[in-house]
Amino acid sequence: MMSKTKKLSIAFYWHMHQPVYQLTPDGDFLMPWVRLHAVKDYLDMVEILDKFKKLKLNFNLVPVLLDSIIDYAENDIHDIHSRLTITPVELLSKDAKLFIINNFFDANYQSMIYPYEEYNRLYHKIQTNPDTGIDIFTDQEYSDLMALFNLAWFDPVYQSKYPALKKLYKKGKNYTLEDRVKIIEIQRDIMRKIIPAYKKFLNKGRIEITTSPYYHPILPILLENKNIKKSTENAPQNLKTYLDGKLQTKMALDRVEEIFGKRPRGIWPSEQCISPKTLYMLSTLGVEWTVSDEGILSDSINFEFIRDFKGHLEDPYHLVKSYNYETKNNNIKIIFRDSTIPNLISFEYPNHNPIAAANDLYDRIKVIQSKLLSSPDTNHLLTIAMDGENCWENYMEDGLSFLKTLYTLIEDDDSLETVLISDYLDKENNHKKLTKISSGSWINRNFNLWIDEPLKNLAWNYLKKVREDFSKYVKEHPLNPHIEYARRELFICEGSDWFWWYGEPNDSGRDNIFDYIFREHLKNIYIYLGLEVPEYLEEPLIAAFTKPSRYPRGEFTPSIDGNKDDDSWLNAGCIDIPDGPVLRDSKFFDRICYGYDKNNFYLRFYINKYILDNPELKKRTYQIYIYMRNSNKKTSLSPIRLINKTENVLPLLREKFHNELQLSVVNNELKLLRLIKAVPGGIWALQSDKDLHYAHANTIDLCIPFEMLEVENNEILEFMFIMANLGVKEYCVPYEMLLSVPRL
Repeated sequence: MMSKTKKLSIAFYWHMHQPVYQLTPDGDFLMPWVRLHAVKDYLDMVEILDKFKKLKLNFNLVPVLLDSIIDYAENDIHDIHSRLTITPVELLSKDAKLFIINNFFDANYQSMIYPYEEYNRLYHKIQTNPDTGIDIFTDQEYSDLMALFNLAWFDPVYQSKYPALKKLYKKGKNYTLEDRVKIIEIQRDIMRKIIPAYKKFLNKGRIEITTSPYYHPILPILLENKNIKKSTENAPQNLKTYLDGKLQTKMALDRVEEIFGKRPRGIWPSEQCISPKTLYMLSTLGVEWTVSDEGILSDSINFEFIRDFKGHLEDPYHLVKSYNYETKNNNIKIIFRDSTIPNLISFEYPNHNPIAAANDLYDRIKVIQSKLLSSPDTNHLLTIAMDGENCWENYMEDGLSFLKTLYTLIEDDDSLETVLISDYLDKENNHKKLTKISSGSWINRNFNLWIDEPLKNLAWNYLKKVREDFSKYVKEHPLNPHIEYARRELFICEGSDWFWWYGEPNDSGRDNIFDYIFREHLKNIYIYLGLEVPEYLEEPLIAAFTKPSRYPRGEFTPSIDGNKDDDSWLNAGCIDIPDGPVLRDSKFFDRICYGYDKNNFYLRFYINKYILDNPELKKRTYQIYIYMRNSNKKTSLSPIRLINKTENVLPLLREKFHNELQLSVVNNELKLLRLIKAVPGGIWALQSDKDLHYAHANTIDLCIPFEMLEVENNEILEFMFIMANLGVKEYCVPYEMLLSVPRL
């Protein structure tokens, strides 16, 4: 006789978040992602419940996102993109047209550009003629590009709900100003429906709404920074932000209760980062439960979850249980998500037929269920908790076919049920006791994506200094009514997103904008308090960190001997390459020195001792590319031809250069050194290197005659360095500005 299948509960838990994109509460948004994700994800993700009678879903809505949606829907706030969209084309400035060219193709090519014939044509026109400038498009093409960019971001479901929108899609091209204004009006109408829709399903008991700390900070960093293990120099110490973390959490609970009429019972800690103090703080605020990742559970119970080659868990029992953690005075329940399923949904399934992908996920759920037959317990909860917005743009139909198929398969299976998390925890009377909780996040079980990297640490230290000035002012002027405005700015700067994009390894392609917004909010604190803004906040952190620690002290002629103790380089300019847990293994050089005399350009590379002391790392191939050009750009120029890991490209990497110097080292031996020259047509040709002088011992020294680089007297050589092993870009130095030396 076959064993009876045990019922498995499933908690779909969709997280919705965007950071602050405004410089002031009533200013335009500098990025359009709240608006574009609103018309692509936020509404249809909850309205899909109308198609399924038994389906229940959980949503985590971060207050800063809700505030932004309200600003768009009720206060007619614009972002740069939407304001340009409703501007007559004949009034667009040259800068505006350049912005449109650089930003209105920000969409997944396969699913959002290729399906639209005219959008695809415009995309290929700019790709095949990158040097044409703003004259590449006619006024009508600019109008079409703005219209099609906005249309591509709509979820297809709205074509059936808005007849005028369907006509606009059918039009295909030759869009007018009136058409573009109509597109933005429809987007605002959709945004006005988002919060009422969530209220409706919340009141019907079809969804549960939770929240995160107001501006999405990493709670363990704010609450117990002193206890977080750090390996890099200048890591921030004693931030004194415990009360900030607690207040941001309480503010979030209050705000969501104000908007929806119900106080959240659960908290999604930003990036699923938890720690003992985090759980204690949450429990003191009356939070009943929280969520984290499988890796944190593994470390907490000393049980490693083993998967087979298909990703199936050998023993899912511990992962499908709820836990009770005892804090000093209160208890808090914790659920832990499966970490493989979110990766499949985000990165693997978009590459496959959505129906087949949904069936694959259903089969995986059934495999988990089949392995619970021997469980001593009756109730089991599979938690599928993940970002609810960013992955769908990679799916055809914005993921609709995938979700409809998946939800149908589950709803038609009587042995499966979807649940609201609080309902399940209320029903379950056998929570496993958790005596220890490991600190960490969903990424690598640590916090290194937000701290403990040089540029991230610099941002934290900026924040620490500004907060110290704020605290001092509050003590001396406690009655100033502007203190709360300044505190809001401080809380914004504590958000996770700034530190996520600073430094390695993440690259938004818009890091300069994130840096600008971060520093503007730091400056706002001083402005609200009537204090003078410190000068250091005027300079981009990226530039401050990667600029030379010393500039050349005039011309000099050093020895080219590879001897690091050589005093002839004392007058050189120097730039230090960041260290940290990410770069430590991949950077081959600790420091680069440079200089010049009347006839030559000099470079010296100091080799990373960590690699030299590690036999395995030492065997790797390390390649560096030096890109150079005459500042007046009178010579032929060609684009950088290295491969990017993502579609996002730093603005500096879009520049063109006259010379490329390739340098390759294997097992601490210089294996390749060659100079390549740009020729007309944007291509590169090998150049004779017989006049190059070099030496390799403790350092790598280079002497490059200015004549080889076609730099004449009273002209300036601009240059940059890129580490790009096997032609794939790892990082560049500097990030945002070219270095330069004169030929006197």
